[in-house]
Amino acid sequence: MRSERSYVAGLYARLDAERERVKGEYGAALRGTGGTAMERDVEVRARARELKRLELVDNGLCFGRLDTLSGEHSYIGRIGLFDEEKDYEPALLDWRAPAARAFYVATAAHPENMRRRRQFHTRGRQVLDFTDEVLGRPGGAERGDAALLAAVSAPRGEGMRDIVATIQAEQDEIIRLDHPGVLVIEGGPGTGKTVVALHRVAYLLYTQRERMERHGVLVVGPNPSFLHHISRVLPSLGESDVVFTTTGGLVPGLRVTAEDTPEVSRAKGSLKILDVLAAAVADRQRLPERPLPIELGDLTLRIDAETAEWAREEARASGLPHNEARAVFTEIVTYVLTERAIGRMGQGWLSRGDRDAWENLRSELLKELAEDDTFAAAIDELWPILTPEAVLAPLYASAERLRAAGADPVLFRADGEAWTVSDVPLLDELVDLLGRDTAADRSAERAADRERRSEAEYAAGVMDLLVDRQDSMDDEDHLFATDLLYAEDLADRFIERDTRDLVERATSDRDWTYRHVVVDEAQELSAMDWRVLMRRCPNRSFTVVGDLAQRRSAAGATSWTEVLERYVPDRWVYRSLTVNYRTPAEIMAVAAALLADFAPGVQPPESVRACGVQPWSRQVSEAELPAAIAEFVREEAGRPGTSVVIGPPGVPDTVPAAETKGLEFDAVLVVEPERILADGPRGAAELYVALTRATQRLGVVHHGPLPRVLTGLGEIAPAGSQRA
Repeated sequence: MRSERSYVAGLYARLDAERERVKGEYGAALRGTGGTAMERDVEVRARARELKRLELVDNGLCFGRLDTLSGEHSYIGRIGLFDEEKDYEPALLDWRAPAARAFYVATAAHPENMRRRRQFHTRGRQVLDFTDEVLGRPGGAERGDAALLAAVSAPRGEGMRDIVATIQAEQDEIIRLDHPGVLVIEGGPGTGKTVVALHRVAYLLYTQRERMERHGVLVVGPNPSFLHHISRVLPSLGESDVVFTTTGGLVPGLRVTAEDTPEVSRAKGSLKILDVLAAAVADRQRLPERPLPIELGDLTLRIDAETAEWAREEARASGLPHNEARAVFTEIVTYVLTERAIGRMGQGWLSRGDRDAWENLRSELLKELAEDDTFAAAIDELWPILTPEAVLAPLYASAERLRAAGADPVLFRADGEAWTVSDVPLLDELVDLLGRDTAADRSAERAADRERRSEAEYAAGVMDLLVDRQDSMDDEDHLFATDLLYAEDLADRFIERDTRDLVERATSDRDWTYRHVVVDEAQELSAMDWRVLMRRCPNRSFTVVGDLAQRRSAAGATSWTEVLERYVPDRWVYRSLTVNYRTPAEIMAVAAALLADFAPGVQPPESVRACGVQPWSRQVSEAELPAAIAEFVREEAGRPGTSVVIGPPGVPDTVPAAETKGLEFDAVLVVEPERILADGPRGAAELYVALTRATQRLGVVHHGPLPRVLTGLGEIAPAGSQRA
């Protein structure tokens, strides 16, 4: 034990020394004056990432050791460290390195040329003890699971823990899978599919860092609580260039304030809505009901329906997005008006053969039209610059517009701007349908150019003053190098640079693309949600995590083939996880009975352990329900770990099952399961989620009769001792 503690202490000394080295390089990069401004920014960001990685791996830096048959041994940890005195031999192997794989896949029957696997138990930087597993013993079949059982049985804290020390062979195979397309990981409750997906991200960042780190990774989860729950896993593995969001966060700046009914979600999530959106945009490309008068010189010209229709046809035929096609529309209208004006103004003295005179007159008329407010207003009326919100909000709030666009009437709502999560893919789609306001972009670019020139002139003036100061100095005076460096830095300040980190830049940019995307609870995503995500990752590198049996959304997936064949035919693979590491056998037996009732073709995952505590149920009156909830909360407050009360909408002091998806708690109380079961067509899936959140203790309190599928629960009296 003493030698192991000494070795691990030496690893921490190396870690501290490495941190100091990188801190020094980071400081030097911040002060650096060599190279271009962009090169210095790249250096600063690289050193900042490296420093953050080193600061995040302190807890459990080294968690194991492998001994080979030849007597050599290797230490396994969260990152790799090297021994400078021994030609940079590995002092600590990164868990993702090929040489570390035997730590996860070696068994007694298949030892992978290993003699022993040692697992350290640590607190902070201190090694408390270790357990050894001798490999290759006659009669051995599988890897020992003492460390695994200790980890899955331990009380839960805040947030999901990494499994880097206890990855199982079936999980390791998925984590290290070399597949460039889409990997689907399906598994029932407690199979570890989420944490496996996150460890796969860490593995990909390790093996493909140069390709992935400039664009980062996107992780999409079902709700903010889930994202908070998993947010510590990747940082604990030394990875921080990861954006966590829900589907509601995929359009920067949008504030979701409402919730759709299942019928509305289904209508918005279907690909049929694409035709509705295209029709809604086309409906804003109008023809004048009566000719619009335009004063040009001494003439009054008119934009009539025939002219506008020709311009509209040409603009639509251009294939450009709406806002960009406005230039084509404007060009045709302008051409018609100027031709008519020239024909009338030059009648009797100007012929088309006099090209110079004709073009000079046209230039004057074009300038006049460009400055004419009435003409600008007419173009705005017929072909307005539109934003996604300006299309969708009026569409929702008008039954007439919905009919004109061929939309389902259920989409009508009085407040068009009461945005929901289901609106996000529609707004995102409209970004592409509408395109940019090119005139506004050009104006902004001109303003930015003027500002850059002004600031550069100011910086040059400061430097001229410094030179004048040097020329006027006496011999005893000195112009310090810092003065010139200040002027140089000052000039650099006026070069437009983006110094935000990757997460900040990515979350504020709708057009940002990622090298890899993880989608958790993927069965809940609609067909329109998938269009958004595919835009965010053009190379189609995904890890998709889900369980079709737990689908709640009316717009969600019913098969992975249906979802993926449209985008990645022949480029997706499927893997399943069948072992339940979270839910003890006693609780899973209750949930499995429910699963067999609403999804008879789905095999429940097999629990690796029993907890020795039987789930219980208790019938109470409506008046007794608050007291029963309070009793559970009071009892669990005195125990280690976490707990939650899950109930149907409208029951005080409970959390809806949908908000607990992907989460785990030591103890769970399910309130009024009969109401959860009756809440819509996916009520059974909701109840299944609620029953499978507990790692130790499950209780059910009910007012009405206990649902038939839960009759296996033992009914108990109010005495709390029976729930110990």
